[in-house]
Amino acid sequence: MKLFDVYPLFDIEPVKAEGSFIWDKNGEKYLDLYGGHAVISIGHSHPHYVKKLTNQFTEIGFYSNSVKISVQEELANKLGKLSGYNDYQLFLCNSGAEANENALKLASFHTGKKNIISFSKSFHGRTSLAVAATDDSKIIAPVNESENVIFLPFNDEMVFEQEMNEEVCAVIVEGIQGVGGVNVPSFSFLKTINKLCEKYNALLILDEVQSGYGRSGKFFAHQHADIQPDLITVAKGMGNGFPVAAVLIHPKVQAKHGMLGTTFGGNYLACAAAIAVLDVIEKEQLIDNAESLGNYLKKLLEGIEGIKEVRGLGLMIGIELEFPCVEIRNDLLFQHKVFTGSSSDKNTLRVLPAMNITKNDLDYFIKAFKMVLSKQLVK
Repeated sequence: MKLFDVYPLFDIEPVKAEGSFIWDKNGEKYLDLYGGHAVISIGHSHPHYVKKLTNQFTEIGFYSNSVKISVQEELANKLGKLSGYNDYQLFLCNSGAEANENALKLASFHTGKKNIISFSKSFHGRTSLAVAATDDSKIIAPVNESENVIFLPFNDEMVFEQEMNEEVCAVIVEGIQGVGGVNVPSFSFLKTINKLCEKYNALLILDEVQSGYGRSGKFFAHQHADIQPDLITVAKGMGNGFPVAAVLIHPKVQAKHGMLGTTFGGNYLACAAAIAVLDVIEKEQLIDNAESLGNYLKKLLEGIEGIKEVRGLGLMIGIELEFPCVEIRNDLLFQHKVFTGSSSDKNTLRVLPAMNITKNDLDYFIKAFKMVLSKQLVK
Protein backbone atom coordinates (compact mmCIF):
# COMPACT_ATOMS: atom_id res chain seq x y z
CA MET A 1 0.00 0.00 0.00
CA LYS A 2 1.20 3.54 -0.82
CA LEU A 3 0.54 6.70 1.12
CA PHE A 4 -2.14 8.95 -0.37
CA ASP A 5 -0.08 11.67 -2.00
CA VAL A 6 -1.65 14.90 -0.71
CA TYR A 7 1.40 16.54 0.91
CA PRO A 8 4.23 18.23 -1.03
CA LEU A 9 7.23 17.04 0.98
CA PHE A 10 10.66 18.46 1.68
CA ASP A 11 13.37 15.83 1.27
CA ILE A 12 14.15 15.92 4.99
CA GLU A 13 13.41 13.23 7.57
CA PRO A 14 13.58 14.46 11.18
CA VAL A 15 14.54 11.79 13.71
CA LYS A 16 15.27 13.82 16.85
CA ALA A 17 14.19 17.16 18.32
CA GLU A 18 15.00 19.19 21.41
CA GLY A 19 14.07 22.75 22.31
CA SER A 20 14.00 24.78 19.10
CA PHE A 21 16.11 22.34 17.10
CA ILE A 22 15.53 19.31 14.89
CA TRP A 23 18.04 16.75 13.62
CA ASP A 24 17.47 14.76 10.45
CA LYS A 25 18.52 11.17 9.74
CA ASN A 26 21.82 12.42 8.33
CA GLY A 27 22.69 14.29 11.52
CA GLU A 28 21.98 17.76 10.09
CA LYS A 29 20.74 20.25 12.69
CA TYR A 30 17.90 22.68 11.91
CA LEU A 31 16.54 25.72 13.75
CA ASP A 32 12.76 25.27 13.95
CA LEU A 33 10.96 28.60 13.59
CA TYR A 34 7.70 27.02 12.43
CA GLY A 35 6.91 24.29 14.95
CA GLY A 36 4.84 22.26 12.51
CA HIS A 37 2.14 24.96 12.01
CA ALA A 38 2.53 26.56 15.49
CA VAL A 39 2.07 23.23 17.27
CA ILE A 40 5.33 23.26 19.25
CA SER A 41 4.59 25.80 21.97
CA ILE A 42 7.02 24.87 24.76
CA GLY A 43 9.85 23.42 22.67
CA HIS A 44 10.48 19.92 21.41
CA SER A 45 10.92 17.15 24.00
CA HIS A 46 10.63 19.44 27.02
CA PRO A 47 11.72 17.35 30.05
CA HIS A 48 8.57 18.08 32.09
CA TYR A 49 6.36 17.25 29.10
CA VAL A 50 8.18 13.97 28.42
CA LYS A 51 8.04 12.97 32.09
CA LYS A 52 4.34 13.78 32.41
CA LEU A 53 3.40 11.72 29.36
CA THR A 54 5.70 8.85 30.31
CA ASN A 55 4.26 8.64 33.83
CA GLN A 56 0.71 8.69 32.47
CA PHE A 57 1.52 5.92 30.01
CA THR A 58 2.66 3.65 32.83
CA GLU A 59 -0.69 4.11 34.61
CA ILE A 60 -3.46 4.21 31.98
CA GLY A 61 -3.49 5.53 28.43
CA PHE A 62 -7.10 5.35 27.36
CA TYR A 63 -10.67 4.75 28.29
CA SER A 64 -13.82 6.26 26.80
CA ASN A 65 -15.82 9.20 28.09
CA SER A 66 -18.29 6.82 29.73
CA VAL A 67 -16.29 6.94 32.97
CA LYS A 68 -14.91 9.63 35.28
CA ILE A 69 -11.52 10.92 34.11
CA SER A 70 -10.25 13.28 36.78
CA VAL A 71 -7.34 14.61 34.70
CA GLN A 72 -9.97 16.27 32.48
CA GLU A 73 -11.14 18.30 35.47
CA GLU A 74 -7.53 19.08 36.40
CA LEU A 75 -6.93 20.35 32.87
CA ALA A 76 -10.15 22.39 32.87
CA ASN A 77 -9.29 24.05 36.18
CA LYS A 78 -5.73 24.88 35.15
CA LEU A 79 -6.78 26.18 31.73
CA GLY A 80 -9.54 28.29 33.26
CA LYS A 81 -7.12 29.84 35.73
CA LEU A 82 -4.34 30.66 33.26
CA SER A 83 -6.62 31.87 30.48
CA GLY A 84 -8.90 33.99 32.66
CA TYR A 85 -11.98 31.97 31.68
CA ASN A 86 -12.53 30.15 34.96
CA ASP A 87 -16.33 30.32 34.72
CA TYR A 88 -16.48 28.76 31.24
CA GLN A 89 -17.13 25.08 30.41
CA LEU A 90 -14.71 22.83 28.53
CA PHE A 91 -15.39 20.28 25.80
CA LEU A 92 -12.32 18.24 24.83
CA CYS A 93 -11.75 16.83 21.36
CA ASN A 94 -8.82 16.04 19.04
CA SER A 95 -8.14 18.72 16.40
CA GLY A 96 -8.79 22.32 15.50
CA ALA A 97 -11.25 21.35 12.79
CA GLU A 98 -13.18 19.20 15.25
CA ALA A 99 -13.21 22.03 17.78
CA ASN A 100 -14.64 24.43 15.18
CA GLU A 101 -17.21 21.86 14.02
CA ASN A 102 -18.46 21.51 17.59
CA ALA A 103 -18.43 25.25 18.25
CA LEU A 104 -20.55 25.92 15.17
CA LYS A 105 -22.90 23.10 16.13
CA LEU A 106 -23.26 24.50 19.66
CA ALA A 107 -24.07 27.94 18.29
CA SER A 108 -26.84 26.46 16.15
CA PHE A 109 -28.19 24.39 19.05
CA HIS A 110 -28.18 27.42 21.35
CA THR A 111 -29.78 29.93 18.98
CA GLY A 112 -31.98 27.63 16.91
CA LYS A 113 -30.60 29.30 13.77
CA LYS A 114 -28.27 28.11 11.00
CA ASN A 115 -26.61 31.01 9.15
CA ILE A 116 -22.90 31.61 9.77
CA ILE A 117 -20.69 34.60 8.98
CA SER A 118 -17.03 33.98 8.20
CA PHE A 119 -14.41 36.21 6.60
CA SER A 120 -12.12 36.50 3.61
CA LYS A 121 -8.79 34.62 3.88
CA SER A 122 -10.15 32.59 6.81
CA PHE A 123 -9.07 29.04 7.61
CA HIS A 124 -11.06 26.95 10.11
CA GLY A 125 -10.26 23.35 9.16
CA ARG A 126 -10.78 20.69 6.52
CA THR A 127 -13.86 18.83 7.77
CA SER A 128 -17.51 19.34 6.81
CA LEU A 129 -18.75 22.61 8.33
CA ALA A 130 -15.28 23.89 9.28
CA VAL A 131 -14.13 23.79 5.67
CA ALA A 132 -17.43 25.29 4.49
CA ALA A 133 -16.53 28.29 6.68
CA THR A 134 -13.01 28.44 5.19
CA ASP A 135 -12.27 30.89 2.38
CA ASP A 136 -10.41 28.53 0.05
CA SER A 137 -12.37 26.99 -2.84
CA LYS A 138 -9.51 24.58 -3.62
CA ILE A 139 -10.16 22.51 -0.47
CA ILE A 140 -13.96 22.64 -0.47
CA ALA A 141 -15.51 19.58 -2.13
CA PRO A 142 -19.01 19.88 -3.61
CA VAL A 143 -20.42 17.98 -0.65
CA ASN A 144 -18.97 20.63 1.70
CA GLU A 145 -20.59 23.60 0.00
CA SER A 146 -23.17 25.30 2.20
CA GLU A 147 -25.59 28.14 1.56
CA ASN A 148 -25.60 28.70 5.32
CA VAL A 149 -22.12 30.31 5.28
CA ILE A 150 -21.71 33.96 4.27
CA PHE A 151 -18.22 35.37 3.63
CA LEU A 152 -17.56 39.03 4.38
CA PRO A 153 -14.40 41.14 3.94
CA PHE A 154 -11.98 40.77 6.85
CA ASN A 155 -11.55 43.90 8.99
CA ASP A 156 -14.38 45.77 7.23
CA GLU A 157 -16.67 47.03 9.99
CA MET A 158 -19.04 48.87 7.66
CA VAL A 159 -19.86 45.81 5.56
CA PHE A 160 -20.25 43.67 8.66
CA GLU A 161 -22.72 46.13 10.17
CA GLN A 162 -24.71 46.12 6.94
CA GLU A 163 -24.83 42.31 6.62
CA MET A 164 -25.30 41.20 10.23
CA ASN A 165 -28.92 40.25 10.98
CA GLU A 166 -31.33 38.18 13.10
CA GLU A 167 -30.83 35.03 10.97
CA VAL A 168 -27.17 34.59 11.96
CA CYS A 169 -26.43 31.93 14.59
CA ALA A 170 -22.65 32.41 14.71
CA VAL A 171 -19.82 34.65 13.61
CA ILE A 172 -16.48 32.84 13.44
CA VAL A 173 -13.22 34.75 13.25
CA GLU A 174 -9.57 33.92 13.97
CA GLY A 175 -7.75 35.68 16.78
CA ILE A 176 -5.05 36.21 14.15
CA GLN A 177 -5.45 34.73 10.69
CA GLY A 178 -2.69 32.17 10.28
CA VAL A 179 -2.93 30.40 6.92
CA GLY A 180 -4.28 33.64 5.41
CA GLY A 181 -0.95 35.37 6.03
CA VAL A 182 -0.89 36.46 9.71
CA ASN A 183 -3.59 39.12 9.40
CA VAL A 184 -4.51 40.74 12.71
CA PRO A 185 -8.14 41.79 13.22
CA SER A 186 -8.36 45.36 14.39
CA PHE A 187 -9.53 45.72 17.97
CA SER A 188 -12.36 47.93 16.73
CA PHE A 189 -13.44 45.21 14.28
CA LEU A 190 -13.59 42.59 17.04
CA LYS A 191 -15.49 44.93 19.34
CA THR A 192 -18.03 45.63 16.59
CA ILE A 193 -18.54 41.91 15.97
CA ASN A 194 -18.93 41.28 19.70
CA LYS A 195 -21.48 44.09 20.09
CA LEU A 196 -23.62 43.02 17.12
CA CYS A 197 -23.55 39.35 18.10
CA GLU A 198 -25.12 40.38 21.40
CA LYS A 199 -27.66 42.57 19.62
CA TYR A 200 -28.79 39.86 17.18
CA ASN A 201 -28.58 36.86 19.54
CA ALA A 202 -25.70 35.20 17.69
CA LEU A 203 -22.69 33.52 19.27
CA LEU A 204 -19.20 34.87 18.64
CA ILE A 205 -16.70 32.08 18.00
CA LEU A 206 -13.03 33.00 18.37
CA ASP A 207 -10.86 30.50 16.51
CA GLU A 208 -7.66 30.57 18.58
CA VAL A 209 -6.37 27.27 17.17
CA GLN A 210 -3.15 28.85 15.92
CA SER A 211 -3.11 32.20 17.74
CA GLY A 212 -3.96 30.96 21.25
CA TYR A 213 -2.03 29.50 24.16
CA GLY A 214 0.19 32.50 24.79
CA ARG A 215 1.66 32.88 21.33
CA SER A 216 0.35 36.43 20.85
CA GLY A 217 1.71 37.76 24.15
CA LYS A 218 -1.61 37.17 25.91
CA PHE A 219 -3.19 33.78 26.55
CA PHE A 220 -5.60 34.41 23.68
CA ALA A 221 -5.06 36.92 20.88
CA HIS A 222 -8.60 38.34 21.24
CA GLN A 223 -7.73 39.44 24.78
CA HIS A 224 -5.68 42.27 23.24
CA ALA A 225 -9.06 43.71 22.14
CA ASP A 226 -10.59 43.31 25.61
CA ILE A 227 -13.58 41.26 24.44
CA GLN A 228 -15.09 38.02 25.75
CA PRO A 229 -16.44 35.68 23.05
CA ASP A 230 -19.09 33.03 23.60
CA LEU A 231 -17.01 30.13 22.28
CA ILE A 232 -13.22 29.80 21.96
CA THR A 233 -11.58 26.99 20.01
CA VAL A 234 -8.06 25.77 20.74
CA ALA A 235 -5.73 23.03 19.46
CA LYS A 236 -2.18 23.06 17.99
CA GLY A 237 -0.02 24.50 20.82
CA MET A 238 -2.37 23.01 23.43
CA GLY A 239 -0.63 19.64 23.29
CA ASN A 240 2.85 20.55 21.98
CA GLY A 241 2.54 17.78 19.39
CA PHE A 242 0.07 15.43 21.07
CA PRO A 243 -3.36 15.59 19.36
CA VAL A 244 -5.67 17.50 21.67
CA ALA A 245 -8.19 20.30 21.15
CA ALA A 246 -11.05 21.96 22.97
CA VAL A 247 -13.94 24.38 22.95
CA LEU A 248 -14.26 26.86 25.82
CA ILE A 249 -17.97 27.49 26.26
CA HIS A 250 -19.77 30.44 27.87
CA PRO A 251 -21.82 29.44 30.93
CA LYS A 252 -25.04 30.61 29.22
CA VAL A 253 -24.77 27.65 26.81
CA GLN A 254 -26.44 24.68 28.49
CA ALA A 255 -25.13 21.15 28.07
CA LYS A 256 -27.41 18.18 27.38
CA HIS A 257 -26.36 14.54 27.42
CA GLY A 258 -25.56 13.39 23.91
CA MET A 259 -25.47 16.80 22.19
CA LEU A 260 -21.70 16.44 21.58
CA GLY A 261 -19.42 13.44 21.72
CA THR A 262 -15.99 12.07 20.85
CA THR A 263 -14.19 8.75 21.26
CA PHE A 264 -10.63 9.92 21.79
CA GLY A 265 -11.16 13.49 23.01
CA GLY A 266 -9.97 14.11 26.56
CA ASN A 267 -8.15 10.81 26.89
CA TYR A 268 -5.60 10.42 29.69
CA LEU A 269 -2.55 10.97 27.49
CA ALA A 270 -4.01 14.03 25.78
CA CYS A 271 -4.83 15.58 29.15
CA ALA A 272 -1.37 14.79 30.51
CA ALA A 273 0.21 16.52 27.50
CA ALA A 274 -2.07 19.56 27.81
CA ILE A 275 -1.49 19.89 31.56
CA ALA A 276 2.27 19.68 31.03
CA VAL A 277 2.09 22.50 28.47
CA LEU A 278 0.21 24.72 30.92
CA ASP A 279 2.67 23.84 33.70
CA VAL A 280 5.62 24.96 31.57
CA ILE A 281 3.88 28.09 30.26
CA GLU A 282 3.17 29.17 33.83
CA LYS A 283 6.47 28.20 35.42
CA GLU A 284 8.72 29.58 32.67
CA GLN A 285 6.56 32.69 32.05
CA LEU A 286 6.40 31.90 28.35
CA ILE A 287 3.58 34.32 27.56
CA ASP A 288 5.78 37.21 28.66
CA ASN A 289 8.65 35.69 26.69
CA ALA A 290 6.47 35.48 23.57
CA GLU A 291 5.58 39.16 23.88
CA SER A 292 9.11 40.42 24.53
CA LEU A 293 10.85 38.25 21.92
CA GLY A 294 8.13 38.94 19.38
CA ASN A 295 8.78 42.65 19.81
CA TYR A 296 12.53 41.96 19.62
CA LEU A 297 12.15 40.06 16.34
CA LYS A 298 9.93 42.73 14.79
CA LYS A 299 12.51 45.38 15.71
CA LEU A 300 15.25 43.31 14.03
CA LEU A 301 13.11 43.13 10.88
CA GLU A 302 12.64 46.91 10.67
CA GLY A 303 14.12 48.53 7.59
CA ILE A 304 15.33 45.35 5.89
CA GLU A 305 15.26 45.84 2.13
CA GLY A 306 12.75 43.64 0.35
CA ILE A 307 10.21 43.54 3.20
CA LYS A 308 6.86 45.17 2.44
CA GLU A 309 5.20 44.65 5.84
CA VAL A 310 5.65 42.79 9.13
CA ARG A 311 2.40 41.68 10.79
CA GLY A 312 1.45 39.85 13.94
CA LEU A 313 1.50 39.85 17.72
CA GLY A 314 4.02 38.14 19.99
CA LEU A 315 5.63 35.14 18.32
CA MET A 316 3.06 34.85 15.54
CA ILE A 317 4.68 36.89 12.80
CA GLY A 318 4.06 37.25 9.08
CA ILE A 319 6.78 38.78 6.92
CA GLU A 320 5.31 40.03 3.65
CA LEU A 321 7.97 40.44 0.98
CA GLU A 322 7.86 42.49 -2.21
CA PHE A 323 8.04 39.23 -4.18
CA PRO A 324 7.09 35.54 -3.73
CA CYS A 325 8.78 33.99 -0.72
CA VAL A 326 9.18 30.40 -1.98
CA GLU A 327 12.87 30.79 -2.89
CA ILE A 328 13.59 32.61 0.36
CA ARG A 329 11.97 29.84 2.36
CA ASN A 330 13.85 27.13 0.44
CA ASP A 331 17.19 28.90 0.80
CA LEU A 332 16.63 29.34 4.54
CA LEU A 333 15.86 25.65 4.87
CA PHE A 334 18.45 24.03 2.63
CA GLN A 335 21.34 26.50 2.85
CA HIS A 336 20.95 27.83 6.41
CA LYS A 337 18.98 24.96 8.04
CA VAL A 338 16.07 27.11 9.24
CA PHE A 339 12.44 25.97 9.10
CA THR A 340 9.86 28.70 8.38
CA GLY A 341 6.30 28.56 7.05
CA SER A 342 4.40 29.71 4.01
CA SER A 343 0.81 31.00 3.77
CA SER A 344 -1.97 31.34 1.21
CA ASP A 345 -0.43 34.73 0.41
CA LYS A 346 2.49 33.70 -1.80
CA ASN A 347 4.56 36.70 -0.64
CA THR A 348 4.17 36.09 3.11
CA LEU A 349 6.55 34.02 5.22
CA ARG A 350 5.26 32.79 8.59
CA VAL A 351 7.48 32.66 11.68
CA LEU A 352 5.92 30.61 14.52
CA PRO A 353 8.68 29.45 16.90
CA ALA A 354 8.28 27.82 20.28
CA MET A 355 7.60 30.37 22.99
CA ASN A 356 10.89 29.55 24.73
CA ILE A 357 12.98 30.53 21.71
CA THR A 358 16.09 32.56 22.57
CA LYS A 359 17.45 35.87 21.31
CA ASN A 360 20.51 34.08 19.96
CA ASP A 361 18.31 31.84 17.82
CA LEU A 362 16.41 34.84 16.47
CA ASP A 363 19.69 36.64 15.77
CA TYR A 364 20.85 33.63 13.71
CA PHE A 365 17.60 33.70 11.74
CA ILE A 366 17.94 37.42 10.98
CA LYS A 367 21.51 36.95 9.79
CA ALA A 368 20.47 34.09 7.50
CA PHE A 369 17.36 35.95 6.36
CA LYS A 370 19.34 39.03 5.35
CA MET A 371 21.75 36.85 3.37
CA VAL A 372 19.06 35.08 1.36
CA LEU A 373 17.16 38.33 0.82
CA SER A 374 20.21 40.14 -0.50
CA LYS A 375 20.86 37.22 -2.88
CA GLN A 376 17.29 37.48 -4.17
CA LEU A 377 17.46 41.26 -4.59
CA VAL A 378 20.62 40.99 -6.71
CA LYS A 379 18.81 38.80 -9.28
